[in-house]
Amino acid sequence: MDKHDEVLDLFIVGGGINGVGIARDAAGRGLKVALCDKGDLGGATSWTSTKLIHGGLRYLENCEFRLVRESLAEREVLLKNAPHLVHPLRFVLPHVPELRPAWMIRVGLFLYDHLSRGNSLPGSKRLDLRRRSFGGGLRAGFRKGFAFSDCLVDDARLVIVNARSASSLGAKVMVRTGFAGAEVVDGIWQVNLIDSESGERSLVHTRAVVNVAGPWVDQVRASIKGMSRGKTIRLIKGSHIVVPRLYKGEHAYILQNDDGRVVFIIPFEGLYSLIGSTEVEVSGEPGPVAISDDEVNYLCRAVGRYISREIRPYDVVWSFAGLRPLFGENEDSLSAITRDYDFELDMVSGTPVLTVYGGKISTYRRLAEVVLEKLTTFFPDMKSSWTDSTPLPGGDIPNGDFDTFVRQVTRDYPRLPEPLIESLVRRYGTLCTEVISDARDVESFGQYFGAGLYKREVDYLINSEWAYAAEDVLWRRTKTGLHMSEIERSAVSEYLARRLQAARAESV
Repeated sequence: MDKHDEVLDLFIVGGGINGVGIARDAAGRGLKVALCDKGDLGGATSWTSTKLIHGGLRYLENCEFRLVRESLAEREVLLKNAPHLVHPLRFVLPHVPELRPAWMIRVGLFLYDHLSRGNSLPGSKRLDLRRRSFGGGLRAGFRKGFAFSDCLVDDARLVIVNARSASSLGAKVMVRTGFAGAEVVDGIWQVNLIDSESGERSLVHTRAVVNVAGPWVDQVRASIKGMSRGKTIRLIKGSHIVVPRLYKGEHAYILQNDDGRVVFIIPFEGLYSLIGSTEVEVSGEPGPVAISDDEVNYLCRAVGRYISREIRPYDVVWSFAGLRPLFGENEDSLSAITRDYDFELDMVSGTPVLTVYGGKISTYRRLAEVVLEKLTTFFPDMKSSWTDSTPLPGGDIPNGDFDTFVRQVTRDYPRLPEPLIESLVRRYGTLCTEVISDARDVESFGQYFGAGLYKREVDYLINSEWAYAAEDVLWRRTKTGLHMSEIERSAVSEYLARRLQAARAESV
């Protein structure tokens, strides 16, 4: 290593929600941090979640009280620090006596209400489902049910705002940059990187490595010289479908299935219902996955037991699937495998590698704190924890009042359409003014692609949020792809291709 090369404190492999959460926390504590991901930020597991910040009511059946308590506490933190991305949602659980007795559900909901300290959301209650406010859309015959509260989240944007925060604090965020191995040289980790597009190789040097590569955690461990085999992980595919809206009302349904699992129906993007998820174990090397016909049929059948409107596979307008890396060897039921996280701290020639296993989107912030607690010995001058009381980028909405803030921005920009302003606030919070910038009317936003997406916003996503491909823009940083025609989506893809070609020409 050249004596003039910069030595990082922490190099993080994996740009999912846990990786960017660790990068943000560490950079805010004064560490020199870099992060790489071979694809887009959150482009694998993190954006294919069920879009919930929740305690995990069903985890109580497996006596995972600590995980539920921690998840509920983190739900409160995120409600406070990201009110543009995390929104309260009321869930309705229709009662089916032969699946779970009413007393069991009541006990579970009592615990759920009381495991969270400082709970700001309404508590659980019994329902008469014959009243259409919560029972509308259900098949006849469901008389009794239960309601409780959790939260809906834009999971992909939660990843992005954490990465933005990390970057603003000095962390280097490298997307489409693959980890190609590491070894200790003169007491420092030498990390090999490869550009996923050009194949160009580079080196970085760091005092510690954090492996938070999710489904690829084993492959990363194997490419680090001197590492032994780690914990056993199981790759579980979770798939979701999106169909035209199934019922009126802004509540979600949690449906008990006869295999012991639950399926959610969640209001999604105004006109649609999100249904998921499945659990299918996948063997072999991790890679891109897609929903199968069997999974589509499974979800349609599960919903069909409860909802009066019949859905068929041809009703599906969009689907997505992702791999969840869960650890646990002995459980026969996939639902019984913990959604908790765990760690392994290895020393190679006196230098640390911390491997992160498992985890769920609701607990990413606390996971990051625990990671840094485990590394305190190596960085004794590191500052104390801070993320619980600091809003995420765009989350500093006065009093967390989303609707009032939308009205304020609408008054500030009277010549912009209110639906455009609302969608920008929902995506960017107070940072919506960065997108709007000096635009005073919709003509200033440039080319219109459809579904409320303009050239100005696409340029902002490229320049400020690491967007590169059409999928990054249409399905992760926004969900406008769901509302567009194929021609409109192609126009976005062509525009990004022209931008990329121009950037390459400038760099020559």
